[in-house]
Amino acid sequence: MRIASATAAADVTEGVAMPEGADSPVMSAEVDWFTAVVREHSTALVRYFARRGPRQDAEDLAAEVFATAWRRRDDVPREAVLPWLYRTAGFTLANHRRKHIDLPVDEVPETGAARVSEDPELSVLFDAELRGALASVGGRDRQILLLHAWEGLDGEELAEVLGISRSGADAALSRARKRLREAWGERLSF
Repeated sequence: MRIASATAAADVTEGVAMPEGADSPVMSAEVDWFTAVVREHSTALVRYFARRGPRQDAEDLAAEVFATAWRRRDDVPREAVLPWLYRTAGFTLANHRRKHIDLPVDEVPETGAARVSEDPELSVLFDAELRGALASVGGRDRQILLLHAWEGLDGEELAEVLGISRSGADAALSRARKRLREAWGERLSF
C-alpha cells in the first residue's frame, strides 16, 4: 500500500490553479518539495489511516491530506511536516467518519467504531481486554496513546499534532498512560 509519489503529486496538483509564473524556479522548488514530502511520508499516512479505518479508504484519505498540504503549502512548517500531516489526517478522518453517520451534529459520537478485527496485525497485538481498556478512556486520551504507540510520536511532534506546548504534550501523554493503566487494572481485577 504505497502511493506512487509522482502519480500522487500529479493527481493532487491537477486541477489546482497554478499561480502566475508557474514555470518559475520558485514554483519548481515548491513542486520538488511537495514531491519529496509525498515520497517520504506517504507510507506513514496510509498506515495511519489503515489502522484507524477500512483499509480500502486509506490511500484515498492519504491523498486528501496531501491535497490539503499542497493547497496550504505555505502553512506547512518545513521543520515539522509529518506532525502537520498527522494533525491534518486526524481532521480528515473525523470528516470522513461524519459523512457515514446520519446524526445531528450534537449527537455524533466522539470516535468511530473500532475496526481492529479487520486487521490481523492489530488483532494479534491487541486482545479484547486492551481494546476494552482503550475504549474506556476518553477520546483525547485514546488519540494521544495511539499517536504515541502506533505513530511513534512524542515530545515536540506530539505537541505539534495536538496543537499544544511540549510540556503540555508530555503531561497529556503521562495522564493518558495513567488512565489506561487504571482502566486496564479495573478490567483485570474481575
